[in-house]
Amino acid sequence: AMADDAKPDAKTLQALRDAANRLRIHSIRATCASSSGHPTSCCSAAEIMSVLFFHTMRYKRTDPQHPDNDRFVLSKGHAAPVLYAAWAEVGDISESDLLNLRKIHCDLEGHPTPRLPFVDVATGSLGQGLGAACGMAYTGKYFDKASYRVFCLMGDGESSEGSVWEALAFASHYSLDNLVAVFDVNRLGQSGTAPLEHCTDIYQNRCEAFGWNTYIVDGHDVEALCQAFSQAAQVKNKPTAIVAKTFKGRGIPNIEDAENWHGKPVPKERAEAIIKLIQSQIQTQGNPISKPPVEDSPQISITNIQMTSPPAYKMGDKIATQKAYGLALAKLGHENKRVIVLDSDTKNPTFSEIFKKEHPERFIECFIPEQNMVSVALGCATRGRTIVFANTFSAFFTRAFDQIRMGAISQTNINLIGSHCGVSIGEDGPSQMALEDLAMFRSIPNCTVFYPSDALSTEHAVYLAANTKGMCFIRTSQPETEVIYTAQEKFEIGQAKVVLHSDNDKVTVIGAGITLHEALAAADNLSQQGIAIRVIDPFTIKPLDAATIISSAKATGGRVITVEDHHKEGGLGEAVCAAVSREPDILVHQLAVSGLPQSGKPGELLDMFGISAGHIVSAVRNILMN
Repeated sequence: AMADDAKPDAKTLQALRDAANRLRIHSIRATCASSSGHPTSCCSAAEIMSVLFFHTMRYKRTDPQHPDNDRFVLSKGHAAPVLYAAWAEVGDISESDLLNLRKIHCDLEGHPTPRLPFVDVATGSLGQGLGAACGMAYTGKYFDKASYRVFCLMGDGESSEGSVWEALAFASHYSLDNLVAVFDVNRLGQSGTAPLEHCTDIYQNRCEAFGWNTYIVDGHDVEALCQAFSQAAQVKNKPTAIVAKTFKGRGIPNIEDAENWHGKPVPKERAEAIIKLIQSQIQTQGNPISKPPVEDSPQISITNIQMTSPPAYKMGDKIATQKAYGLALAKLGHENKRVIVLDSDTKNPTFSEIFKKEHPERFIECFIPEQNMVSVALGCATRGRTIVFANTFSAFFTRAFDQIRMGAISQTNINLIGSHCGVSIGEDGPSQMALEDLAMFRSIPNCTVFYPSDALSTEHAVYLAANTKGMCFIRTSQPETEVIYTAQEKFEIGQAKVVLHSDNDKVTVIGAGITLHEALAAADNLSQQGIAIRVIDPFTIKPLDAATIISSAKATGGRVITVEDHHKEGGLGEAVCAAVSREPDILVHQLAVSGLPQSGKPGELLDMFGISAGHIVSAVRNILMN
């Protein structure tokens, strides 16, 4: 079969040329109908798409999400119309749908999203598709051990993004020979020429330097493309890059290879003449039929993972929540064989090395590039093949905010764990202190934000995250803190715990992580002065248990104090303020880290930045005096 792949007969080659021209016509029509879009970016990729969809890729046309299908990632997401056109030719989309491109009632958006069954990850923020393709290829090679292959179509402009090179390094390091990246080198970017223009040899040298098997082809020559894809399938232990020299707007007179046509439909008055010209080159009817996949991926189940034994902690044990996370993760790995962990060279301080020791074949060392780690995680999670946990210092997720945002648009189920949060890490200083991570993850749609305060609730957070749809973030702390819950305690998303209460509580204090323990210490101190306070552990910051907070506030005269190891903007305090904003007579006093922190001992820093037990005691007394 492979020999046929490399040298298709003349009839097949003509059919592939014709398919490419049909894709061009669809792309021109759809973008004209919506008066927006990127037809020139589609036209440069038409032959690449034709060869992939009607010759090279193996998949079930009627079941785009079948686990054994070859994967396709359109990293240059603005060329979405040519992808939709391919599926229109395959039969999954009607021609009338194509003409509703970019309209509000239609799933064919300006850039691909998984509202469509044939899209695994949302693209359009450039430079991210290859990282996700790496995750799919890693999963295929090492977890599914299956035959499916992964193809990623990249723009030449987006190869200026550093995340592309992070992904190139990752794929080569892990010998992802089931991965093919195609660079559509059409010379032009959005506002001018791409930096290397048509210097395909420089692309080749760079890809080869990154350890990729690389071919230069004429991207409009279907025979050369067939041969390159066929050769790629024979190469072992190396991913393949295909550097395709193309022309933007290929086949459109006066627009082909011309500047200032990016993201513009062809003029309406010229459209029919252009379409007629392209139609005149079509000699055959019907496209070649794609080959069915090899069905050899394992049947798996990743839902309803139970805790088969309760947490082994006793009240009063002292352990950091970030260590409890590592222990819980290793335990979870025994409950389900599809739990995998990604780490960014932080496995010892984040304690994910405990998982690595017990499940080495399910641990992916992503090294330091956090952006690529998040993209790989997104790829690993597609089609429900794995339960993904990815961890680093919480501060370093901020550099992957765009990847996280695109993950939300991809409707992903990944779990991200940020350790070393806040000033409580101490001596390492401000570059390592996450003080904006809650604000970031709270702003992500459909993201559940866990902030456990002891080892036992951390273990519950890990199990809940594994079973929760959408993205989850778990924030963990470095200092050792006391276990305050018993093994029988039940935890649920959106349910706070009232840790301390009495009938004559004067103020409600809400803390999380390290500050919950400071609040409990403050309560001790105040009780000796005859003042009782109520202490709440929110457990999840999003969704926040507004009902418990409001009822406690009302029981304590409307007096609330929030205290957090985070900046004021977007953190726990503002979440509480939003939750009580429609209630009359509740006043929230916020204690949070303000200004720029510095190195010091954790206790000294909690005190210096106003979130220690002493500051909580003062705040309670001030509120009661006023």
